[in-house]
Amino acid sequence: MDTNPIIEVLGRRLRLAVIGGGPGSFIGAMHRTAARIDDRYEIVAGAVSADPNRARSAGRALGIDPDRAYGDAAELLTAEASRDGGADVVAIMTPNDSHHEYILGALRGGFDVICDKPMTNTVDEALDVLAVVRSTGLVFCLTHNYTGYPMVRQARAMVADGQLGELRLVQVEYVQGGKADESDPDPEQGLPWRYHPVRGGPSLVMGDIGTHAHNLVRFITSLDVAEIAAEVGHIAPQRLVDDYAGALLRFDNGARGSFWVTQAAAGVENSLAIRVSGTRGTAEWHQEHPTRLVFRPLDGPVQVRTPNGPGTLPPAARASRIVAGHPEGFHEGFANVYSDAAEVIAARRAGVAPDPLAGEFTDAEDGVRGVMFVAAAVASSRSGGVWTPVETPPAG
Repeated sequence: MDTNPIIEVLGRRLRLAVIGGGPGSFIGAMHRTAARIDDRYEIVAGAVSADPNRARSAGRALGIDPDRAYGDAAELLTAEASRDGGADVVAIMTPNDSHHEYILGALRGGFDVICDKPMTNTVDEALDVLAVVRSTGLVFCLTHNYTGYPMVRQARAMVADGQLGELRLVQVEYVQGGKADESDPDPEQGLPWRYHPVRGGPSLVMGDIGTHAHNLVRFITSLDVAEIAAEVGHIAPQRLVDDYAGALLRFDNGARGSFWVTQAAAGVENSLAIRVSGTRGTAEWHQEHPTRLVFRPLDGPVQVRTPNGPGTLPPAARASRIVAGHPEGFHEGFANVYSDAAEVIAARRAGVAPDPLAGEFTDAEDGVRGVMFVAAAVASSRSGGVWTPVETPPAG
């Protein structure tokens, strides 16, 4: 990434406004860092807290002009839409229950939108977003950041190239241990928003990490889950929210799969892993070893693919910033999503065609499918694990 295609197309960086992600927010810092790594954006405005006074002071502390450090999201959207040289793009990193309101407000204000996952808490809200994205023609990007890793993109390209053959089996897991301590039950006072049944969504574990696992499967395989048989609940006895989900999957091409996610596996850090098997071979990727993609061909020795190493395909090469043997990780993968969105947004605003490889980020239709997958998993579990169809978005 030696040149800046945004400046080449627009003559300037994209102007970015951020909603949420203020003091103490891990994901807010990730978004802001991702926006700046490849120099596609300048952060010009923000409403970074639900408390107006804190929002203004924290925005100034982040280096935002005091006149553009707003007290709330509505103020930001109104002011930036009418400002000469106002923001082009709005990035949203707020509690899940506010995504629907802020996304629609931004789109209706003429802003392209980047939003943290999940897109919304309910299917109806997700369909609202999809309809407005389609009617406005604006760009919507959902930051499933693991799709930005070079070797995830290598796996996707190998599947598309037919190197795995016809896909038959998919196994995906996302295992964490942050909620493993059973002596630390969910708080009763000062309830974090993720623990709230309305604000956090229908299932904590599915919204937090289940959507990532589902998205990774779809991104690499381009398959959709047709049916799911699931158990969703908690394994810590005193827990009030879901910390575990396991499921069998049937895909739209007849392939079979298994899915399990938990935040209560003692001692595990952030183990996202996927194995995809076809008629010609199997590819395996583990997030904790992100620069290695293992390919096991049916009729040859095991191969290990690395960023910019032998056999690197164009989508993976595009996502790699440095020479082979130098590791990249979470920040850089997140930045790849932001940078791809920037190229598509800049191209739309300039009226030119973007690089086709820039359009592989998670869009509004993908976001709807994620919400529909969560809804189907929860419905299956409540019905005793029966096979349950997964809805699909209406054709656009």
